[in-house]
Amino acid sequence: MPIVKHDIDSTFSVGQHEAFVRTLREAMNRRITSALTLGLLLVGGLHARAQTKIMNNSTNKTEIATLGGGCFWCTEAVYQMVPGVKSVTSGYAGGTKPNPTYKEVCTGDTGHAEVVQIEYDPQVLSYDKLLETFWEVHDPTTLNRQGADAGTQYRSIILYSNAAQKEAAEKSKAEAQKQFHRPIVTEIVPLSVFYKAEDYHQDYYRQNSNQPYCHMVIRPKVEKFEKKLHEASR
Repeated sequence: MPIVKHDIDSTFSVGQHEAFVRTLREAMNRRITSALTLGLLLVGGLHARAQTKIMNNSTNKTEIATLGGGCFWCTEAVYQMVPGVKSVTSGYAGGTKPNPTYKEVCTGDTGHAEVVQIEYDPQVLSYDKLLETFWEVHDPTTLNRQGADAGTQYRSIILYSNAAQKEAAEKSKAEAQKQFHRPIVTEIVPLSVFYKAEDYHQDYYRQNSNQPYCHMVIRPKVEKFEKKLHEASR
């Protein structure tokens, strides 16, 4: 039977009434405390399970893609915006001279191309998606040239690290060819050694966005790709 305030007033003296109310409050406080404790334990348990699930579904493992699509300042700036990309490093690959400098690569005598090495999370971003972006952000039909940048160091090139990447690159190239009227001249070759470029080339667009080349050449590419990412996120 529920306790009603009128029943208490008619049954007990003032002293008894106060003692009863005090006892009742203490009992209620104990119940509330117990309920809160149980609730916190349940919530904590659920949170821990959720955190464990997230950790189990995530991975610290990353993979590497090495691509060249003209000036590495341009390529780096675009891939830095791609969700799932952990880092982008500008460098040189595909040639014969060990530890080349930028000045040496610019002569065209080293055989190296300006490339970027992309570290990415394969659970967020696939190699195929990286290649889709590759075909979109440069012209793979111009031999040893991207716009006004001419020379073998600016050639279109995919350097694969394993058989799976080679197969994916060849398949992606064949699919991309449907989007171009002229033949794609992109090289698909094994990666032997990647040489990191000088420090001043790293994160170049972000550090030098007002530089004339960045303003005239890189910014339009970045803004175009940024617009595409924004539309895709809607």
